[in-house]
Amino acid sequence: MTFPVFIDIGPLRLHPHFVFEALAYFIGFRLYLLTRRKGRIPVNQAFWVLVGATLGAAIGSKLLFLLEDPARTLTHWNEWAYVMGGKTIVGGLLGGLIGVELTKNWIGLRQSTGDDMVFPLITGMAIGRIGCFLTGLDDHTHGTPTGWITGVDFGDGVPRHPTQLYEMAFLGLLAVFLLVVKRGRMLCRWELPEGALFQCFMFGYLSFRFLVDFIKPTPHVYLGLNNIQLACLVGMAYYVSLMRQWPRRKGVPLHGKE
Repeated sequence: MTFPVFIDIGPLRLHPHFVFEALAYFIGFRLYLLTRRKGRIPVNQAFWVLVGATLGAAIGSKLLFLLEDPARTLTHWNEWAYVMGGKTIVGGLLGGLIGVELTKNWIGLRQSTGDDMVFPLITGMAIGRIGCFLTGLDDHTHGTPTGWITGVDFGDGVPRHPTQLYEMAFLGLLAVFLLVVKRGRMLCRWELPEGALFQCFMFGYLSFRFLVDFIKPTPHVYLGLNNIQLACLVGMAYYVSLMRQWPRRKGVPLHGKE
């Protein structure tokens, strides 16, 4: 296999990152429209929540990328291609969370909106990672060199951890787990508040990213951790605090957060 793996459609030759990122957004959003619980939130409020999530995700993904290598960012801060050239999923998720919570506070919405986004997010992230894998070294999402049987040569003769594939496999397992949790809540086997599904998703994904980033060749300049891992620790602590508030007995109401 030669990387990047371009996609030929007639006379067009499309870059895999562009194709699968576009598919991730399109399919994820369509899945959200199909599966969201209609009528829970007024349309005008749902619109502003979506705007808050989009803006927050865009800002968060960019800011966390710029913190990956502070020295390099200071050197290239005035170069448009560098500043606009990278983004991170973790930054997008945490930035989107902040954007949604600020928007909900602004419009006076107390209902949790996160549970409806869980499976569209998982689907979109998994599709996007296909593009990351097919792009190869240029995407900078691969892992460190390895002698494992899973090692992939992305074109320079060095087998590396295909962390994109690891993430896709993890997202599949996480989706199965969350489907079991969702069914258990529907059948009243477990007492879980609104927002619990999203909280489980975020805690699970942030935990995975914290661990897998130890085998990524990004600068670990923060006491042996990288920028993504620090953000993951903050996010995990936040969601542990929310999950500790889950009701302990039947009949205890709880307003869920994302």
